[in-house]
Amino acid sequence: MNSSLFPAQPREIAPGAVHVPGWLSLDEQRELVTACRDWARGPVPMRSAKLPGGHSMSVQTVCLGWHWQPYKYSRTADDVDGRRVADFPEWMADLGRRALAEAHQDPAAGEGYNPDTALINFYDDQARMGMHQDKDEKAAAPVVSLSIGDTCLFRFGNTETRTKPYTDLDLASGDLFVFGGPSRFAFHGVPKIYPNTAAPETGLQGGRLNITMRVTGMA
Repeated sequence: MNSSLFPAQPREIAPGAVHVPGWLSLDEQRELVTACRDWARGPVPMRSAKLPGGHSMSVQTVCLGWHWQPYKYSRTADDVDGRRVADFPEWMADLGRRALAEAHQDPAAGEGYNPDTALINFYDDQARMGMHQDKDEKAAAPVVSLSIGDTCLFRFGNTETRTKPYTDLDLASGDLFVFGGPSRFAFHGVPKIYPNTAAPETGLQGGRLNITMRVTGMA
């Protein structure tokens, strides 16, 4: 959580969608960067997922708990090396519960939240993410999103269309963004990365890491 003298307050972007600037401390960011580097090496390495039409995404992804590929989850990475992905750690689930409680300023908001997967996306300077919905899960529990590294332009839209109305905001290193309830299936994307905007103290040498925790609703 932000440890500055006057920490930024949560800001509701849409019903159920909250932005908390600077939520992760530098120590927490460094610890997550170290963990992500380990996960990126395997057992299923970070890769650019292929869309059904054969196009590779510009974002590189590694998964925990469940393996994601457009547009499904599986326990084994059949599109990579056939191996089972690394387990989703309980300490990350604890982080997700704390994130919800503090974003909504309500200790009860994190109760019963049990994420079982995380998608870890790495954006280089040229990477983009088109407007999409996170709807491959069979549960409607909130998504918890953490940003580390370079700042991005984040576009958060509505649940009906990829077009307006939407809200553009910058997500900087350490920022928390959660969306659930009426905004759980809102379209969202990343049109732009701002290179060389991250503090070197994060331990990330360029680019942006985005960690999203989800509840798959699968057994």
